[in-house]
Formats: sequence, C-alpha cells, structure tokens
Amino acid sequence: MDANNKEERPINPRSKANIFEIITFSWILKLVRKGLKKELDVIDLYTILDEDSSALLGSKLKTLWSKELGNSIKQNKKPSFLKALFQMFGSKLIIHGIYLAITDMVFSIIQTIFVGKIISHFELKNTKNQFHLVVYYAVGLIITCSLKAFSSNSYNMMSSHLAMKMRVATCDLVYNKALRLKPNSLETTTGRIINLMSNDVIRFDLTLVYLGYVFIGPMETIIVTYFLWKEVGVASILGVATFIIFIPLQVWLGSIVSNYRLKTANRTDARVSLMNEIITGIQVIKMYTWEHFFTKLIEFSRKKEINQITKTAYIKSTLLSFSVFNTRLALFLSIFLYVILGNYITASKVFIITSYYNILRVSMAVTFPVGMGLIAELLVSIKRIEDFLLREEKDEQSILQMKTKNGYEKSRYNADSTVPNNISNQDETEQSSDFSIVISNVTAKWTDTQTDNTIENINLTVKPGHLTAIIGPVGAGKSSLIHAILRELSLSEGSILVHGVVSYASQQPWLFAGSVQRNILFGLPMDKKRYNKVLEVCALKTDIEQFPYGDRTIVGERGISLSGGQRARINLARAIYKEADIYLLDDPLSAVDTHVGKHLFSKCIKEYLKEKTCILITHQLQYLTNIEQIVLMENGKKIAEDSYKNLQESELNFTKMFGSPIETTMTSDNESITKSTRPNFRSQNSIYTRQLSVLSVTSTAEENNYNDVQVEVVEVVEPKEVAETSAYGNSGFSIYSSYFSAGGHNCKILLFLLICIFTQVLSSSGDYWITYWINLEEHVFLSNLQNKNNNSPLPSNPSNTLIPWTVSRKTCIIVFTVITLSIIISTLVRSALFVSVCTTSSTNLHHRMLKSIIRATMNFFNKNPSGRILNRFSKDIGSIDEMLPFVLMDVIQIGLFVIGILIIVGITNPYLILPTLIIVFIFFKIRNVYKTISQSIKRLEGVTRSPVFTHLNASLQGITTIRAFEAEQILSTEFFIHQDLHSSAWYLFISSNRAFGFWLDLTCLIYISIVTFCLLLISNDTYSGNIGLAITQSIGLIGLFQWGMRRSVELDNQMASVERVVEYTALPQEPALESPQYKKPPKKWPDKGRITFNNFFLRYDIGMPYVLSNLNITIEPMEKIGIVGRTGAGKSSLIGALFRLALNEGNITIDNFEIHELGLHELRSKLTFIPQEPVLFSGTIRNNLDLYDEYSDHEIWSVLNEVELKDVVDDLPNGLNSKMSDGGSNFSVGQRQLLCLARAILKNNKILVLDEVTANVDHRTDALIQNTIKNKFRMCTVLTIAHRLNTVMDSDKILVMDGGTVVEFDHPFRLLKNPNGYFYKMVKQSDYNTARLLYKTVAENYKNIDIRRIKHQ
Repeated sequence: MDANNKEERPINPRSKANIFEIITFSWILKLVRKGLKKELDVIDLYTILDEDSSALLGSKLKTLWSKELGNSIKQNKKPSFLKALFQMFGSKLIIHGIYLAITDMVFSIIQTIFVGKIISHFELKNTKNQFHLVVYYAVGLIITCSLKAFSSNSYNMMSSHLAMKMRVATCDLVYNKALRLKPNSLETTTGRIINLMSNDVIRFDLTLVYLGYVFIGPMETIIVTYFLWKEVGVASILGVATFIIFIPLQVWLGSIVSNYRLKTANRTDARVSLMNEIITGIQVIKMYTWEHFFTKLIEFSRKKEINQITKTAYIKSTLLSFSVFNTRLALFLSIFLYVILGNYITASKVFIITSYYNILRVSMAVTFPVGMGLIAELLVSIKRIEDFLLREEKDEQSILQMKTKNGYEKSRYNADSTVPNNISNQDETEQSSDFSIVISNVTAKWTDTQTDNTIENINLTVKPGHLTAIIGPVGAGKSSLIHAILRELSLSEGSILVHGVVSYASQQPWLFAGSVQRNILFGLPMDKKRYNKVLEVCALKTDIEQFPYGDRTIVGERGISLSGGQRARINLARAIYKEADIYLLDDPLSAVDTHVGKHLFSKCIKEYLKEKTCILITHQLQYLTNIEQIVLMENGKKIAEDSYKNLQESELNFTKMFGSPIETTMTSDNESITKSTRPNFRSQNSIYTRQLSVLSVTSTAEENNYNDVQVEVVEVVEPKEVAETSAYGNSGFSIYSSYFSAGGHNCKILLFLLICIFTQVLSSSGDYWITYWINLEEHVFLSNLQNKNNNSPLPSNPSNTLIPWTVSRKTCIIVFTVITLSIIISTLVRSALFVSVCTTSSTNLHHRMLKSIIRATMNFFNKNPSGRILNRFSKDIGSIDEMLPFVLMDVIQIGLFVIGILIIVGITNPYLILPTLIIVFIFFKIRNVYKTISQSIKRLEGVTRSPVFTHLNASLQGITTIRAFEAEQILSTEFFIHQDLHSSAWYLFISSNRAFGFWLDLTCLIYISIVTFCLLLISNDTYSGNIGLAITQSIGLIGLFQWGMRRSVELDNQMASVERVVEYTALPQEPALESPQYKKPPKKWPDKGRITFNNFFLRYDIGMPYVLSNLNITIEPMEKIGIVGRTGAGKSSLIGALFRLALNEGNITIDNFEIHELGLHELRSKLTFIPQEPVLFSGTIRNNLDLYDEYSDHEIWSVLNEVELKDVVDDLPNGLNSKMSDGGSNFSVGQRQLLCLARAILKNNKILVLDEVTANVDHRTDALIQNTIKNKFRMCTVLTIAHRLNTVMDSDKILVMDGGTVVEFDHPFRLLKNPNGYFYKMVKQSDYNTARLLYKTVAENYKNIDIRRIKHQ
C-alpha cells in the first residue's frame, strides 16, 4: 500500500524519438552507455509512454468487458474474454499481421531470386562479360537482406509492446475483480490469483510475436509452392506436401498441449497454495515436528504437476524437432523425385529450392509449431482468466438476495449500504431515515454445502446514535452478523438496511507494509487535529513516542513488527479516523491490557463515538454495565436482546457469567510499567512472527543511532530486495553445472551432449553432401551424358583435381537418404533425452530447495517476506519448468548450427576464415555489452515486479477491511503505480532486446557482404555448388545469429532462476533432527518436567544484541508458571529458546538432558505448544488433529468432546474427514483455538507451553479452556505467557520479565507482598474490585499448595 516510487522520473526518450531513431533503436544508446558505467537502478527508469498507462489500459478493457457481459445477458450466451481482448487490440493485431505478411513474403522471395541469379552466373561461367550484372545482384541481395532485417525487428518490437499492453490491461482487470469477489469463493486462493497474474498473463508476452507467423505460414506455403513449381515442376509437390502433412499433426499436438497446460496450471495452483500455507505456518510446522509430512505432501503435489509438464515437454520438443528435419526431408524428396524423373540437378536449382524451403522452414517448421503450441496455451490461460472474471461478485449477490415486500428499494439500500443517500423507505419506521441498521428475518450461511445456517432468522434494529453490544459464546455467529451487514456474507433470506457511511475494525487486525501513519489514514487526507485525537483515544501516543521514527515507523508485512495489542489499536484507529455514521467494531478489546481496554472503551467507544451508531462485539463483559442494548447470540440465533440489568436477572446460561466480578486484567503488554532507559519497540522481535521491514530486521540496533531525518530513507530503501536480485548477471559455469548435474547421471548428460553434436555433424554433412553431389552432376555425370550422346571418348576433366574421388549417382542418392533418415532419428532421440534431463533437473532442484526451506532457521523466515520465498516456488520454478528448457534447446541447436555454417563457409573458401573470425569476435563483444545491459534491466524488472505481488497479497488479506472502507479505488490507484513502474522496466527490457537484435543483424549484413563479394572477386574457378552453399548458409546467419545471441543472453537471464533456486538450496540450516544413538533420551523422557536455565542468553542472529540475557531459573516438575512482562520483555523469546528456534547460548536442561545435545525432533516432539493465534492447514479435520495417524477415531472424538466440538464436527457432512478451508476459515477464531487445544490434549506431553490462548474467546470458552488445561495437564509442567492476569493468578509461580532478563520469579502471593515490585504494580493498575478478586485468588491458591507435588520434587 506504500508505493514509494512516486518521485519524478526522466522523460522516456522513445516518446520524442524521430523515425530514424525508432527504426535503428538509437534512442536507447544513452541508457546503454549509463548501464556500462554503473549498475542500473530503479531511479534510472524512464516514465512510461502515455499509451502504456495501466489506468488507461485497464479502464478501456474494463469498459469492453462490461459491455461484453451486458451483451451476453441480452443474447443469453456465455461472455468471451477473448472477444473483449480482440475488440481492444484486434485492429493492431491485424495491422501487424498485414505488415509482416507483406514485408516477410516479398523480401524473402526477392532475396531468393537474387541468390538464384548469382549462382546461375557462376554456372554459366559468364564472369567476364556480365560481371557488372552479378555485382548488381549482390548489391540487390544485400539491400533486400537489410530491409528484411529492418522489418522483422520492427515487427518483433511492435508485437512485444502490444503483448505488454494486453498483459497490463488483463492484470488490472484481474486485480479489480479480486477486490470485488464474493467472499465465500473459498476455492479462489491467493495462490491461484498470483498464478493468474504471473504464469498465465506472461503467455501474452510469449505468444504474440509468433501469432503473425502462424497466420502468414499457410499464405507463404501457397506462394512458395508456385515458385517451386516453376523451378522443379511436379517434384515440388512432394516436398511441399511434407510441410502440409505435418500441419494437421502440429495442430493436433497443439490441442493436446492445450489440455495438458490446463491440467498443469491447476496442479501448479494447488502446489503454490499449499506452499503458501507452509511458509505462513512454518513456525508451527517446526514446533510440531511436521516437516517430513509437509515435505512429502509438496513432493506428491509436485510429482503430479511434473507428470503433466513432462507430457507437454515431449510434445513441444517433438514440434521443435520438425524445424530440424522438415526442410531436409522436403529437400530430399524434391531432389529425389526430380532426379528419378530423369532430370539433372544444378547448383541454381538446388540452392533456389533450398532457399524457398528455408522460407517455409521459418514459417512452417519453426514459428508455426511453436506458435500453435503457444496459442493453445494462451487460449487456456485466457479461459482461466475468463473463468475467474466470471466468478460471482459481492455486490451482484447482495442485489439478488433481497426477498422483501419492497424488494427493489431495499435492494438499493442493501447494494449501496455505505452510501448516505438517504433514500427513504415508506414501510419502515421513522428511524430508517437516520443512521440506523435494520435487520429483518436474516438467514445466511457461508457456503451452500453447510448443513446449518451461520446466522438464522435474526431481527434487530440498531438505534441511531446508540451503542449496541453483541455477545455470545464462540461460534455464535457474532462476526458473521457483522459480515452480513458489510455484505460480505450472502443472505439466504431477509434483508439488511444500512443508513449511513460505515466504518469497520476487523477481529483479526490487518495492517499493510507501510508506516503507522499510512495504516491509520488509509488513503484519507490528513486532518491533523482529528488524527491526534484518534491517537489519544486509541491509546497510541505512548507507543508512537517509543517507536524509533514515531508514526513514520514501518510496521512490516501484516504488521508483524508490532505486538498484538499495538496491531489491534492501529486497526481500531483506522476505523475511528474514518468520518462515518456507523461503526462496526469486531472485538477490539481482547488483545489489549486492562487499563488500555478501559481507556479504549471509555474514551474511544463511549465518549468519542457517543453521537455515532456503534455495534461492538466483545467478550469483555465488565464493560456492559451501562449499555442499554445488548444482543445475546448462540448457535447463529438471537437468544435475547435487552439491557444489562434485565439480562443479568434472566435465567439464560450465558448471562449467568454477568454475576462474576472477574475483570479480564491483562499484563501491561502495550504500555510501559516503568520508564525504560531505551525504547523497546522492536526488541520483542517475536520469534513467532516474520520480520519484513528494514526496521524490524535491524530491530535491536542501538535506537540512539536513528533520527527522524532518516525516516524517508528507511521507508524507500529496501536492501533486502536488492540482495535478493543481485545474483542476476553472475550465471557462471557453476550454475550451469548445478542445473545439468541435477538432470541425472553424468553418463546421461554426456550422452545428450554427444547426440547434440552428432545431430549437427549429420546436418552439416547433409549440406556438404548435396554440394558434392551437385558438383558431380555438373562436372562428371552431365559431361559423361554429353560425351555419350556425341559418341566421343571421355576427355580428362581438369576439374577432377577439385573432386578427388567420384561415386555413382546411385551412391549419391543412397548416402543422402541415409543422412536424412539419420538426422530424423537422432533429432527425435535428442529431444527425448533433452526432456528427460530437463524434467529431472527441475524436479531435483525443486526438492532440494523445498528441503532446504523446510529445514531453514527461523531467522531466515524472520528476514524474508513470504512473497519473496513464494516467488521462488512459483515464478522461478515455473521458468525452470517451462521456459528455460526451450531457451536452452534453442541455444544448443543454434550454437551448433552456426558453428556448422562457419566451418562450411571456411571449407568452401579458405580466404573467408579470417573475416569470419573477426566477425565472430565482434559478435561476442556486442553480446557482452548486450548481456551487461540486458541482465541489469532484467534485474530491475524483477525488482519492480515484486511490489505488484506484495500489493496483491496484502489486498487479498485485508479484503473485508478494504471493502468496508470503500478503498478499492485507492488500492487500484496504488496498483497502477506498481504496474507502471514494472511496465517502464519491461519496455526497456524488450527495447534493449530488439535493439541488440537489430545491431547484430547489421553485423551479419556486413559478413554477408564480405562473403558475397569475396566469392565474386576470387572464386572464378570455384564450383557454383560451393558458392551457392556459402551464400545460402551465410544468409541463414541473418536473424538466426542474432536470435541465437539473444537467446544465449536470455538463457543467462533464465539461469538466474536456477541461481535463485540454488541459492535457496544452501540456506543456514537448523541442527540435526535426530541425535546420535548414544545421546538419545529414553522414550519416556521427560518423565518429570523439570526445566533449568543456566547462564542462558538468546539472540536472533550473529552480531545482533541479546534478546534474553543471563537467565538462571529452575522450573520444578508439574509447576504451573505464568510469564508476564511488557512488550519486548522477552516472553515469547523464552518459548523460542525452549524450542531452539533462535541462537541459544548457555544451557537449558530438561530432566537432566541438555536440550542442545538432542535432535530437534526428539526435543520438540516432547513439548506441546498452543499459539495465541491458532494455526490450521487446509486438509481434513483429522489431519489437523492427528497428522501421522497415531490415534484412533475413538480417541479423537473423545478429545473433541472434551473441548465441546464433538457436535460441531459431527454436524459436518463428512465428520472428521470434512475439509478444512485455508487457515481454518470455515471455523470461528474460538473454534480454531479449541481445535488447537484438542491437538495438544492428544499429544499428552509432559511439558505444555501456552501463548495466551484465550485472548479472542468469550468467557465461557475461556473457562472451558482453563478448566481443560487444569484437568488434562494436572501432572504436567505448564508455561503460560499471560496477557490477562486473571489467567495466571492461580499459578505456582509468576516469572516477571523486563528487558530480556528475569526481574521477579516467585509465587504471586509472595510477589504481591513487595509494593515496589513489578508484579505488584501490574495488579495495582486494575480497578479496586478486580484487584481484590485477584488478591483473593492468589491467597486461596497459596494456602492450597499441593503437598503431593512437593513430594514429587
């Protein structure tokens, strides 16, 4: 959300370039010079061209797509996204196609005619009389080659530019659709949308260049057939027939590729989504020792994906093989039939038909099959995008769902719920015109597959200007009711009328990677007075004073550099800052401490919002005493609605808790108890969260080194991103070696290389053999025939000195046949081996990276955003799977072909060896310049692409908040900025590609000129066959050589993906999972649960300050320890130390075993952890409870019964085998926490660690969890990080932490006797009644110390 790229950029020189600069690409030379002097950076990028604006392109396509949707409804047919694309870009596509057809066909034919004239000149030996004519032909040939080079490069540039526009417009449409998606489209995961916007839309860039060739191919075939007929008559039919016969086969194979592509895309979606879950929940996976299971799960998913990729690769490589042998087969058949029909071949005949077949080879054997395959894949991608665009939208559903008497008007109210247009409804009470909410007979459920409704028959009127509280147990439907008001939950029955502008604070805080200020303003203009007031009422002033950059401090992705309380208050501040009529607050008080909670309720909700309509969901019942309208919900139904007093007197089960004076007293988690000598904003650096911003990564640096002046620099510069992509341009031998060594055994790789060389030797031999045959035809066979006809004796032929040995005509045909068949066989074998090497390499690289990631230290995940890691598994692996192999094949094929051409030219005329070597040297100098610039720009393209995906990811995570704030347009504008920056880099990338391609073509033209004029001037005695071979081969270099050079640099760029993957195969790893046999603990270890910290220190990375310092404590068996302290005190780090998630220094002993000498699995499997925010994975409920099938169904049902979820799970369609949505989103937060508790009970370990598991649940569920822990873990050692003091007051000891050290550790009763103590001050912050209750609880607990536990000790 924080687009830090709004600085002024230099004007794009292309926008002011003249026609000469555009054709020659000279406008880019300034950037080339700059790139050779220094590494290009984002600040060097130009502004985009006006026509490339993301906003403009997206708006046009959106209009056309909307029009297509409207037409489809009228005509009762399915809308076509392809049609909308064609309406927008079709005219340009047609113009480009006509331009290509005219230039390519005309120049190719003229070029062939000139070649024929030059060779004929040498055949007739007219060198003296008509030398001036052949010079004209040579000049004409070179001019034609030049024009063809100009036209082909300009076509490629126009096509690439148009493809970029199509991609940008489509991405914009997809992003805006994602913002409007119906919430219960659960199958549309983040992974799928990311895949659409990376792997699917890139098909535009890959395909459009080939599109024109696919359509002109058949036209060229007809024209070339006519010219061939003129040369060799009926013999041409057989040759052309080979091309035509292959067309249906290519089309058929292309359609198969299309089907496989769709299956591959779906498999990739599944793998990327699963990988996203793993990266997000990596901490829990490590703590529960689930690495092996998830590794196997991904490997299985990858195997299914690679099976589809392999099938596609075999077909694609077969299609590519046609380009090698198609021309040779056609030439062979034409010559064979021509000779069989009694004709004698000549150099001009052979090389003219060779030139014609080369035209067909490019259009029908090279570009046509590749184009057909790519078009098939593009159509699949367009279909996938179309399916996504046709998914149901939130607004559409809300309009359709109204079922009331005045349906039309209420629909409008419902559809425009956040717009204060005050359209009155005559059938409602007079409240309706005020800022009220009227809920009538509302029934709804998240998915149609649910058996029970989420909310059922709710009738509620929220009075304008009043506060309404909604309470109820976990899973009662409270949050779902809020979502229904926000139109996020579709109604089955009833209606909801909302009068006024709505603001919303979500239950789970959503923050984006930007400054605190930007998170609060959320695109709204700054009102300094209101802003300061909001900070005050949301208790953020103290926090912001402690932050190193105040409210300019970067909070990191999802706000993970903040504590839970700080996230909740910033989330609330955003809702309060918005000037609205109605405020929907979903449990904002759970994550904050007592006095802050009181402050928020009294100052913010009761006072600041006193004139506003407000709905508050809460589990903090102590705040309800003065609220007149309290709604009690249970099982999706409204059980009661009344004042606090009346509900308290009722006999309802839930309201009996009103009688309890317990106040959820919390530790000072967000406010300082005592003034610290230095701010502790980031010293919490929780090991359970991922640090993404620069600030959080350098969190424990000395705060006094920072100052306000540096704020902007820190916000803009992200060295971590640069470090990620700095590898570009360093793809040396080691990376190629890594790729090929991953492809299989060395013998397999060697065999592949030998087959490649053998295939090229056969190809060059075929070319040379046909030349040798022509020379025999002209100087031996034809002479023999003439002598035979004249009945004269055979004269000695002076030319025989140039033909050292002769063979019969029959032998020539047999050898040519054998060579042609051998080429076909070796090409197919080469293709099969190549696919095997590439798919094996891709599979192995993925598996190595996966294993390395799964076993990486938590510090790696703290430093790297999830999007960056996911990019390796999506974009980079996608490149290695599908793009790299065919670039590599091109480079190998073209490289060997060029070497073959140069050798043949050298053999034909030794005088050409020197200029050939000079030209090769010049080529490589140009290539080195191109490589430097190309890779520098490619790196920038990668850097500017990352924010697009980060922005998308953040948008999807906060979609409910975004829509509640009607911030879609703000987010879209931000997306435009990111897209435009990427477009700037991409345009320079394609421009530099085409520029260097053009300059290489010019170099080729110089070479052709040298070859042609050398042959004219010094080859009077050379056979015409040799001259024809030399000229046709060197002309083949045009386009081919520059394509090969560009592909070789592209290969280096693609190898950067391999480099990035290889980089992630060598990450810092955690210690061994298993210890040596002689160090293994007994199976029943730990049997007591004694934990000892001795001289213990902890930090997150070498060189960083210690987060925990000099801990010396002993926790006795079965003790219940409460861990308290303010933010950054080191509470969470203490748990991280037990699980060895950071750099531990010192000793931790559990039942006489030093944990650092144990394998990680041996340690972690014996500890049970329940996180504050429950983590569940997609799969079945059974998998989430018992991943390795260690327990029977009976045991699992028994545990579910203990946590009161048996009925909930039993009601699901498949019971324990029911599907769990991504992150467990089909359960409420409280239910998810209970599932995590059930998982802990099943493990039944001797040591239990809790990170305040009851923060987001109601009192009844809180009591259930607390009682379950007391009963089920009675004989266990329990460590509880406390955010609410009442949860730990019955502990045996309280461990008070501050600044990473233990400041108090004793029974709470003894701690409360010290009026100067930390713990005493915490309790004192509570109100009088609560403090009395806490004292009473502590005193009773102290009297009832379990004597049996002492005996155990």
